[in-house]
Amino acid sequence: MEKKKDREGFVLGVIVTLIICLLAFLVYRRYYMQNDYIVTTNSNGETTKVEKSVTITDTGIADAVEKVYDSVVVVETFVNDKAYASGTGFVFKTNDKLGYIITNHHVIANANKYKVIFTNNKTVEATLVGSDEYSDIAVLTVNKSDVISVSEIGSSSKMRVGDTTFAVGAPIDSSVYSWTVTRGILSGKNRLVEVSGTNRNNSFIMEVLQTDAAINSGNSGGPLCNANGEVIGVTNMKLASSQIEGMGFAIPIEDATSYAESIISGKGVERPYLGVSLSDYSTTTSNSSSGIWRFFNLETIETGVYVQTVEKDGAADKAGIKVGDNIKKVNGVEVSDTSHFKYELYKYEIGQTISITIERDGATKDLSVTLQSNLGNKK
Repeated sequence: MEKKKDREGFVLGVIVTLIICLLAFLVYRRYYMQNDYIVTTNSNGETTKVEKSVTITDTGIADAVEKVYDSVVVVETFVNDKAYASGTGFVFKTNDKLGYIITNHHVIANANKYKVIFTNNKTVEATLVGSDEYSDIAVLTVNKSDVISVSEIGSSSKMRVGDTTFAVGAPIDSSVYSWTVTRGILSGKNRLVEVSGTNRNNSFIMEVLQTDAAINSGNSGGPLCNANGEVIGVTNMKLASSQIEGMGFAIPIEDATSYAESIISGKGVERPYLGVSLSDYSTTTSNSSSGIWRFFNLETIETGVYVQTVEKDGAADKAGIKVGDNIKKVNGVEVSDTSHFKYELYKYEIGQTISITIERDGATKDLSVTLQSNLGNKK
């Protein structure tokens, strides 16, 4: 009888032990495996490594891409009916009759005919409303009935460095790689990049967004978007070098739409105007007698902006600026060349009076200049 009780006790002990082990295993799974932690111990029972098991759930940005995709168009330009250049654009608004497309000025520059291709492969002729070289913005129109979708405009000012960005465009060859999507992050804000104009003296500085989303030739004028598929910039350039990778730039959408609306209004983009023609001082010091003297004067710093011509009764003329002056500062900020001068000058409003520091015959003078408008006064 006692042996029977011992066997029953043994069996019961085994069952209890198995139940305890099972419960321990379930607890282990619950608090370690299912919480994504794997714990490794050595032979002494000491924890030697704790790893977190990560499950990737990122399904991409397909929904965001779909949101903007059909508003993007390929822009093709022609000179005398011969293909000239291509780029990208996007429909940013419509009215009762027209769809308005933003692209870059450099995409349409020098052409006299424009076509756009929609994602349904329909090609239509577009009309150029106008463009502005210094903002690198141009506006085209098409019939509203041809528009498939209108992009949603976001805010670049709300973006943080590190936020997801993506670009949609037609890199390299518009017929082969149209509507290519590239993804990256916002790498920087308020970057100052010098852009070459039609000649060296037309170069200027732009304040742009930086992204590592791939920007290639043909992407120009296309949208740079946030993770919600809202346009936060207009792609317009990249730095290309064997030593550089992933440095693309875009015009902040707030600036781009402001310039576009000015163009659509018919007024054009208004900027401060002095009524002078300028060149980099260091490239012109040997072009006049005073320049030759300065060239051999080793104590003279060959930086600044050389005044080549002054319009009669213009803002500069009224302020006392003369041909041969070397502009050194704009409102106390030193300027080294024409690009920097324009960047500082364009910070101010029409009608404002600012200080222009010039160097003349070895002496410096501060002159007060009341800024006029460039509209109706072309440089």
